Amino acid sequence: MDLMEIYEIDRTVDFIHSRNFTRVALQFPDELLKDCTKVVRALREKIAKLKEQIGVSLFVMADSTYGSCCVDEVGASRINADCVIHYGHTCLSPTSTLPAFFVFGKAMIDVSSCAASLSNYASNNSKPFLVLFGLEYAHAIPYIREELVAAASTLSGSKTKTVFHFAEVMCPLINPPDCHKDSGGLPRSVGDGEVSNELGVAACSRHTIGGLSWELPSGQKMEDYLLLWIGSDNSAFANVVLTFNGCEIVRYDANGNFLGTDLSQQRRILKRRYYLVEKAKDANIVGILVGTLGVAGYLNMIHQMKDLITGAGKKVYTLVMGRPNPAKLANFPECDVFIYVSCAQTALLDSKDFYAPVITPFEAMLAFNRGSEWTGAYVMEFRDLITSSPVEVKSYSEEARFSFVQGRYVEDFDLQEKKEEENEGVLALANATEKALKLQDRSSNSLTKGTVRSGADYFATRSYHGLDMHGDDSMLEPYLIGRTGKASGYQHEKGE
Repeated sequence: MDLMEIYEIDRTVDFIHSRNFTRVALQFPDELLKDCTKVVRALREKIAKLKEQIGVSLFVMADSTYGSCCVDEVGASRINADCVIHYGHTCLSPTSTLPAFFVFGKAMIDVSSCAASLSNYASNNSKPFLVLFGLEYAHAIPYIREELVAAASTLSGSKTKTVFHFAEVMCPLINPPDCHKDSGGLPRSVGDGEVSNELGVAACSRHTIGGLSWELPSGQKMEDYLLLWIGSDNSAFANVVLTFNGCEIVRYDANGNFLGTDLSQQRRILKRRYYLVEKAKDANIVGILVGTLGVAGYLNMIHQMKDLITGAGKKVYTLVMGRPNPAKLANFPECDVFIYVSCAQTALLDSKDFYAPVITPFEAMLAFNRGSEWTGAYVMEFRDLITSSPVEVKSYSEEARFSFVQGRYVEDFDLQEKKEEENEGVLALANATEKALKLQDRSSNSLTKGTVRSGADYFATRSYHGLDMHGDDSMLEPYLIGRTGKASGYQHEKGE
């Protein structure tokens, strides 16, 4: 396939021309930056051939503020873009302010081998099959479906007939919501729910995940189907494994042309997440990591998380730092746990390298709601939590809670604060003495009166600025040539 077909140049130009956009941001992930100059050149040549030529400025965006799967509206706003053309893997999360057009790309796949593998595996199973796939393989799904239909017709004499249901790609064009009244600040999009027919009777249930949507007949559940995933073992597949952990799942690897049934490594992720939930229950200070500024509804989720945490008697801080990593989070050692508010594709962070656990909003609801139990269901999309499971702040009882991580009964943070308030009168003299402390400079004998600040006050006013740039010194200094050669003997030392 050539570049015009892979990057859908014609459809992209039609989108820009039909809406009269003049400032277009092209968002590329790191792995596709090598083709950005060719894509820009092809787009300009195609736009120049239009009869009604319009002045279109194209801007290439790289190094996204947050995950590359989300539309970088923050970066696009810096150039006053009218829209964003997103290339590569995406989560198809709804945008807040800018329209977005998605070009998934077209990954190579052997259609015949894929159809044969799925058909052979299906012949030994009686369950109906639901075929899910990565968006980069969406172009090959119609051909795979034809191959499976042809293979099923040759086996028409068998007693059991295999039924295949294929998920469909949601619209590759997303417009920002015009009105937020009906959904509490969220765009009205396809989600889990029921679709009614003309008689008003529930006809089917609709599901979405990773930019795919499908409908199940009335009375059927996801556990009644065997899931077939076509694609790589990436974050999208991990999302499917966790969300539908009660289903039997098989993955076809398009790169290696084989069908894998061993998902023990993926199932282990669910056990790890349950451990993090139990560990988060013992946290006293919680940090909310803002993992997106473009996905619609993120601000509602942050407010709900704040209400949930404060209702649990814990302290909460909101941190905006782009893509989190162990070095960044190490600057906030006071936090016992972090909640990462982002899209479903980037919500799961392997926190083994972090000093504190990083959990999702769904896991936070399990950890900080007293009496909540994990039934095995898992929700990745925080938008689904806002609409289906609003946060209910419960008043804690004075009973101690048993910690499975510490192996003993512990008291929650709010109960500890109540005891401190009761003892405030007894410690009044000590508190007055503490506030009257004087600070002495080590380099001099002068005394300065000051107040002792708590760790929480210091943490609230602290921010990370990075390197100190001394811009006042404008004088240029000559550069010096360093040593050359090996450490065992530099060139200037050979004659010595």
